[in-house]
Amino acid sequence: MAMADATEQVGSETDSRGRLVTSDGTPLRRALERANRRRKFTAFLLVAPLLAFIVIFFAFPIAQMMWRSVDNPQIVNALPRTLDALQDWDGRTLPDESVYAALHADMVEDQERARRDQLIGPLGIRLNYELSAARSAISRTARSVSDFEAPYKDAFMDAHRLWGQLELWRVIQREGRPLTLSYYVAALDREYNEDGQIVRRDENRQIYVSLFIRTLVLSLAITGMTFLLGFPIAYFLSTLPMRYANLLMIAVLLPFWTSLLVRTSAWIVLLQQQGVINELLVNIGLISDGNRLNLMYNQTGTIIAMTHILLPFMVLPLYSVMKTIPPSYMRAAKSLGATPSTAFRRVYFPQTLPGIGAGGVLVFIISIGYYITPALVGGQSGRMISNEIARHIQQSLNWGLAAALGSLLLVGVLALYWLYNRLVGTDSLKFG
Repeated sequence: MAMADATEQVGSETDSRGRLVTSDGTPLRRALERANRRRKFTAFLLVAPLLAFIVIFFAFPIAQMMWRSVDNPQIVNALPRTLDALQDWDGRTLPDESVYAALHADMVEDQERARRDQLIGPLGIRLNYELSAARSAISRTARSVSDFEAPYKDAFMDAHRLWGQLELWRVIQREGRPLTLSYYVAALDREYNEDGQIVRRDENRQIYVSLFIRTLVLSLAITGMTFLLGFPIAYFLSTLPMRYANLLMIAVLLPFWTSLLVRTSAWIVLLQQQGVINELLVNIGLISDGNRLNLMYNQTGTIIAMTHILLPFMVLPLYSVMKTIPPSYMRAAKSLGATPSTAFRRVYFPQTLPGIGAGGVLVFIISIGYYITPALVGGQSGRMISNEIARHIQQSLNWGLAAALGSLLLVGVLALYWLYNRLVGTDSLKFG
């Protein structure tokens, strides 16, 4: 359009140098460039609202999450003099009197401006992430620190026992930096030893790596179950006349019109030991009353409930692809001597791979971040890493660790997506 608008003004005029010009004497090349810039600017204005939405509600929150996973201002803001005094400390013995004097000066100043900057509370919370009882040591000491007199070392040790332990001072020295990797260290079930080296935690304290593995396994299992159930449903829908297919499609989409909590509560009623499924199996004699199936508060309940919830995300891409496959392909394969199973395996099924890939990516990415359904029906063994992230945000308030876990989950999903793209190719995906 821009080129047409510019060429309409050309006429047969040329300038003294033999160049084509528009009716107002502007060189044609410059007029085309100006029109092209105007077209690009108009296109940018059209997509600007969507771009702003993505930046504000998607990119910016993700950037904030990743920043919070390494941001570490609490100790730096609250104890600047103490950190300066600890620069030459060897970490083998308790700090000398000068360090305790610097700590006293910091805490007295923080106490005076606590209402304004709120430094004491965040300091205790941050240290408590690394060392149990550190928060109580900070709060108890802060109440009486203004009354301390030299020697300050004895006064601090009398205020709380932790001031006489090397571990607390090592934590203050190590975490006294604007940025930290401690949240990622904890998210990978590691910790710092006495020499400041990263080592594996005790086995009874290892939580997150096993949760990541469980989340991956459950997501793959849910994706597989939705494929096994969704493929025949989509195939049946694609072979029906349109009016009947539309009616059955409503049944497929019906879960979208029902509250997620209502659907999950219905599965609780169905799956519990005194629920509908167990009562039915007992009444028809398949199981005895004392051997009821344990379908709730475990991984089985999580897989069943989430398979039902995410099944439409597999059916819809499959149906959109299957509907475009001409039936004549199968008839041609059979007319050439192929058996029905061979024709399906070698002619029909390969053409559904784009839909399988699209449905699998959708279900896997959604399930890997699900937390409401596992929290309600999964119990302890059916919990996923998203449940632990939600716990740290809502209960323990350790947002740094929650951000580190979320960042690791994001990186893991991107890595799997990159691997899928390398092996299969995302250009083959068809979502409808």
